[in-house]
Amino acid sequence: MSDLRAEAEAWLADDPDPAGREELRAVLDDERELRERFAGPLTFGTAGLRGPLRAGPNGMNLAVVRGAAAGLVRWLAETGAEGPLVVGYDARHGSKAFADETARVATGAGRRALVLPGPLPTPVLAFAVRHLKAAAGVMVTASHNPPQDNGYKVYLGDGSQIVPPADKEIERAIRGVGPLLDVPLGDPGETLGEDIVDAYVDGALRTVDPEVPRDLVVAYTPMHGVGKDVFVRAVVEAGHQAPAIVREQAEPDPDFPTVAFPNPEEPGATDLLLALADDVDADIAIANDPDADRCAVAYKDGNRWRLLRGDEVGVLLADHLIRRGVKGRYATTIVSSSLLSRMCEAHGLPYGETLTGFKWIVRAGDDLVYGYEEALGYCVAPTHVRDKDGITAALLVCELAAGLKSEFKHLGDRLDELALRHGVHATDQLSVRVDDLADIAAAMDTIRRKPPAALLDEPVHAVEDLLPDADVLIVRAGTTRVVVRPSGTEPKLKAYLEVVVPVTGSDIRAARETAQASLAALRTETAAALGL
Repeated sequence: MSDLRAEAEAWLADDPDPAGREELRAVLDDERELRERFAGPLTFGTAGLRGPLRAGPNGMNLAVVRGAAAGLVRWLAETGAEGPLVVGYDARHGSKAFADETARVATGAGRRALVLPGPLPTPVLAFAVRHLKAAAGVMVTASHNPPQDNGYKVYLGDGSQIVPPADKEIERAIRGVGPLLDVPLGDPGETLGEDIVDAYVDGALRTVDPEVPRDLVVAYTPMHGVGKDVFVRAVVEAGHQAPAIVREQAEPDPDFPTVAFPNPEEPGATDLLLALADDVDADIAIANDPDADRCAVAYKDGNRWRLLRGDEVGVLLADHLIRRGVKGRYATTIVSSSLLSRMCEAHGLPYGETLTGFKWIVRAGDDLVYGYEEALGYCVAPTHVRDKDGITAALLVCELAAGLKSEFKHLGDRLDELALRHGVHATDQLSVRVDDLADIAAAMDTIRRKPPAALLDEPVHAVEDLLPDADVLIVRAGTTRVVVRPSGTEPKLKAYLEVVVPVTGSDIRAARETAQASLAALRTETAAALGL
């Protein structure tokens, strides 16, 4: 405890934030709390830095942000990167203060800092990096994490998220910053005008076809985040009527009071949205996550609303672009449905498959025209935003749904058409949230030491371990696949399941029922293989 306390005292002596110092002093005698806060520094994961708001190196706080910003601008100088640093932020606790600190560190180092004009969606920042010819961009956000978290996403000058070796090089630069109190701080930078939002919306509108029908009723929620104003503006300027908005979730609220987790994938998160959709007799329902880089979609299937999986929206958007004649590479990740690869093969289009995360998807090839990941992320216009973008994806969903409505069809009908041609590709996820990250390591070790010999009574024909490049294990048996990996953004272990069932004759319903029963059995088998 003496060494731990000494480490905490050293942190206190160099913490520039009075509130952070006061918070840490209050727990100096709590060994368990100190061990958690000083377990190690936050590291760049799938989406940059992300962690709980708390004092100490293993949390998001002003001291960590000052060090991260100082390391980033030092690395930019060392690599000869020219141009300003663009800084954006969402409406989470601490986001504005972290953005201001980042800007002051940049100007203190002699680099221009351009700050977005208010809390805005992450895709606006990703767009702004290239639009303003910046050296890099920083977005302060924890996306769909719980309210006690925040994060720090770094974009390179090409508008994409950082990848190795840049992440490790930046980390090394952060470690070499020295005393935080010695980091020079400049002015707060230049606050950009609303014209940056105008430019983003103009680009988003270029992704849609102005000639298709626009008769559509949309229910929408920004889930207490920052997507509403940009989404509504884009939808209306695209020619649709203004969406109905969930009143209780319309304005930014960092406490996310109406949801257990502000993630559209979580059970119950879209309950208010679907209730509103019923009330207004909507054709589709759309949810953005709090920083609006993800998009969830539901449609009315008979008398009930069906929330589409990310894989389903992903292939629907891909199919829509293919039907529009968009040529180029279509890409997804190793944990997403294999249906996209079959679609590309059928249409003679290049296909890309990458590790998890949009930092990899957007690097699938110079000819990339579309990319998606099953976690509700879609890049429908890489030349506009080189990252996932829940606003432009939603615009394209509206276009697709309106076109189908004009033919007396809905999104489910288009999914049936794809199933008839390529078979039912059913996916599911086994997701386990843990309190101790050691539990994830133990489960990964269990399945690595003894992978299953069969899946759904079919012998396993391939086991692919992607270590050391990625902590991922892939098990294949016939057309059944299981991919296991730790989450890069949350304390979760995830297993991604897929079964493929051919459609006999035109009996899609029977094929889907078979697929769902197979997925249920596969979940049980996978849990056993992980020792859960």
